[in-house]
Amino acid sequence: MIIENTQTQMRKGILEYCILSIISRGEIYASDIMEELRNARLLVVEGTLYPLLTRLKNNGLLVYNWVESASGPPRKYYRLSDDGKKVLEQLNITWQELVYAVTTTTSNNNTDVITVETTRPNTTPETNDTNNE
Repeated sequence: MIIENTQTQMRKGILEYCILSIISRGEIYASDIMEELRNARLLVVEGTLYPLLTRLKNNGLLVYNWVESASGPPRKYYRLSDDGKKVLEQLNITWQELVYAVTTTTSNNNTDVITVETTRPNTTPETNDTNNE
């Protein structure tokens, strides 16, 4: 279906940015990145995350340390490189520009009206008008 493809492409487009943002908070293990993405409702499978982490590392945006684990093999913990921090700064600017562009271009869509109407208590227009008090 066309909508599912579009939704997938939108998620893929922001995934790298979200991953860099998560890693920017400090050293983190890949499964913890996945958990944060899941909590944010960005469902990602290992088959997507690990190749992306490898690509980010190969592009010089990430570095990692091996840390011994009491419950198994050593774990790879990721953090941003200096170049990764610079890229994230630029992506933060790009994100703000995109939020503005999307908000501006979609502000008159019927979906905004539906959202407002579904969250507003049942009232008539006269009771919402503060000038009639």
